[in-house]
Amino acid sequence: MPASAASAALPPSDLAWRVIGLVNLYRLLVPLVLLVMQQFAELGSGDPEHAQLFTGVCLVYLAAGVLLVLARRLSSWPSLRRVALLNATVDSVFISLLLYASGGVAAGLGILLVLPVGAMALLADSRDAFLIAAMAALGVLIQQIAVHLAGLAPAADYMTAGVLGVVLFVIVVSTWPVANRLRESEALVRRQEIDLANLAQLSQYIVQHLRESILVIDPEDRIRLINESAAQILGDRNACPGALLGEASPRLLYLLETWRQNPDGGRDTVQTFVAADGARVIRPHFAPLGATQPASILVFLEDTSLLAEQVQQSKLAALGRLSASIAHEIRNPVGAMGHGAQTLPESPNLAPTQ
Repeated sequence: MPASAASAALPPSDLAWRVIGLVNLYRLLVPLVLLVMQQFAELGSGDPEHAQLFTGVCLVYLAAGVLLVLARRLSSWPSLRRVALLNATVDSVFISLLLYASGGVAAGLGILLVLPVGAMALLADSRDAFLIAAMAALGVLIQQIAVHLAGLAPAADYMTAGVLGVVLFVIVVSTWPVANRLRESEALVRRQEIDLANLAQLSQYIVQHLRESILVIDPEDRIRLINESAAQILGDRNACPGALLGEASPRLLYLLETWRQNPDGGRDTVQTFVAADGARVIRPHFAPLGATQPASILVFLEDTSLLAEQVQQSKLAALGRLSASIAHEIRNPVGAMGHGAQTLPESPNLAPTQ
């Protein structure tokens, strides 16, 4: 896929919109400052018609800047490439008209092209950046030809216009490494965001399908993460991510505060609370997450009735093994006695004492 097509397929990043926002602010300030300079410094070629043209171009340039700002806020742009080309076109056209109205490049307004051309070159790929520089340089050259034909500028100003065009190309070329690094960083950040989102979904899936009842409490005592079995223990109505733990289970919050005051001292003390259904006794186990303080707390909810059932099953299994062992020990001598009784008729010569 070509670079331009790839950039068009991706939505503009936050960094790109910040750059565009700064250029929009620049586009609003430039005509206002030029209008003030025209009033107090008599900026222009000295011709009344060109002075009126200068004022009109400033006003239309300001209106175009306002429209671009409104379009940015009220609608979504189709692609970053179109945004960059549109902004560069607007700036090149209006600044070239300002150069013409002020008497050509000798007025020094060509420097106004440096910032928008460089900024838009950062957002575009190498081919579009070269197109932006060529468009700006062509606008400068065309206005200089028009000024010279009108007899408002000497032929020597062509050299200045050419130097300005070269400067614009140099600026664009110098921004290519920076633009490439920005695009690579942006692509890396987006891949990391996708990976983090996938990991979050995976962890959420694993937590929800665990047989154990677990939840995570943040330093503000809000439930950050909870699985279905833990929600059933605390009550499905109040036990949800973002809810306060005290609203879901005041007793569990009290046990958590007790553990926070003495994390190592309460291990020998059995502290429990009753589940929301009133039929189960739950024992919580707390563990900090991370080394930062205050840290989030991972809470395991252990159903003591299940533990008692497991202990009872273990006792029954042990009793069954003991019964089998006793039966085996009894069966061995009884079998020996029966075998001896069967062999007595085969020995008629035995004495009564035998």
